Amino acid sequence: MSEKAFDRKESEVSMPEPVLISIAAALASRSVVGLYKLVKRKFSDDPEATTILEAAEGAAEDAPALKKLQEKLADAQAKDPAFGKELHEEWERAQAVNKAEANGTVNSVTGYVSGNVVQAREIQGGVSF
Repeated sequence: MSEKAFDRKESEVSMPEPVLISIAAALASRSVVGLYKLVKRKFSDDPEATTILEAAEGAAEDAPALKKLQEKLADAQAKDPAFGKELHEEWERAQAVNKAEANGTVNSVTGYVSGNVVQAREIQGGVSF
């Protein structure tokens, strides 16, 4: 392959949207159930995509598996704009749920929890189990 052909190929590759990093991380932690179900359903007919989704489960934010998932999401939404729209809508819906209004509080627990969890805005005094 000539250098010009290589350069052209490199410039044709688009960078995934930054929000896909956050979406991929949420998928890896399964912290947004509706989002996970949407992507799982989309990837159900694609064994490679399903493998990538499953491999990313529990991955750290800088893990190669998460990068692959981000790229697969970018490919899926490029090929299916309706899916891309639905993906972003589900992400926005999840973000809205986790936003506190003025002087409000949002409590959220994600992932596997072993043991006690306290969710509170203000505690006066001690907490014991």
